[in-house]
Amino acid sequence: MINIAVVGFGYWGPNLVRNFSQLEHCTVKSIVETNAGRRSTAQKLYPQIPTMPSFDAVISDPHIDAIVLAVPVSAHFPLAKAALLGGKHVLLEKPMTDSAEHARELIDLAQRQQKVLMVDHTFLYTGAIKKIKELTSKGEIGEMQYFDSVRINLGLFQHDSNVLWDLAAHDISMLEYLEAEPIQSVVATGISHTPNRIENIAYLTAYYQSNKIAHFTLSWTSPVKIRKILIGGTRKMLVYDDLEPTEKVKVYDTGFSMNSEDSTNSYEERNKILVDYRVGDAYIPKIEMGEALRGMAADFIRSIREGTEPTANAQSGLSVVRILEAADRSLRNRGQEVMLT
Repeated sequence: MINIAVVGFGYWGPNLVRNFSQLEHCTVKSIVETNAGRRSTAQKLYPQIPTMPSFDAVISDPHIDAIVLAVPVSAHFPLAKAALLGGKHVLLEKPMTDSAEHARELIDLAQRQQKVLMVDHTFLYTGAIKKIKELTSKGEIGEMQYFDSVRINLGLFQHDSNVLWDLAAHDISMLEYLEAEPIQSVVATGISHTPNRIENIAYLTAYYQSNKIAHFTLSWTSPVKIRKILIGGTRKMLVYDDLEPTEKVKVYDTGFSMNSEDSTNSYEERNKILVDYRVGDAYIPKIEMGEALRGMAADFIRSIREGTEPTANAQSGLSVVRILEAADRSLRNRGQEVMLT
């Protein structure tokens, strides 16, 4: 049995406690929460689990094997570092850290300590993304040409990070999982409508060395909630709508081809572009059902017990942070392109 402590019982912590509590080969031994009100809630919901205000208590507890951190991103690095130095495996909420430098230091420390370091990129464990990964790996979509993501809703405003770090982390993790080619550069713009000057709307574009592009639309101030990704390939196109209850993924046998007109009559005619459109069938692939967070939690426990590499490993967490960091630099310079490679 792997004994874990969940640190933080705010927005996401209760979901983590619930899922880890229901796993085989795992026991939630402690809940750490500094807020007295939330600590009282945890005690009522899980009276069998000791709840405490001190992080140091679980670090020094030899019966705790792993620590799950559901705290603000500013606290990720110091708490994860202390946990790794204390000989614990660590699972971090997204994004992994508030800087690539901190992420690299944690990765190096985890390797020296021979401990699992993992990031909760939950969407990688959804049936929809698993199916899209399967389709792209088999070449059914062809070579990716574009990735267009919209993640907007009304709230939840964060006090310590902007909408890029809060929402784009999800979609960047999915893009990085699905597309092997590294992003070459990013351009980001955004605006704050609040006194704290934390951007609540942002637009991020990622460029590749090849003829690919990715775009992200992000907002905490939309009157409607949209969670949608469009992927265009050289063979087919795909739509992933996370708010669809059953038909989350649709594959379209739709595309286009372009040819230069074969004419030597004039310069204009020689450069005329002919576009052939193809509109074929669409189908809805069968998707594995189940809670993504349960899959993520099981992957963490399996990695500890069996020594396997988790899907949402620390390197993927670092990659997302590097892109967010570059996007932040671009945002501060009103859309200046920032190179990653």
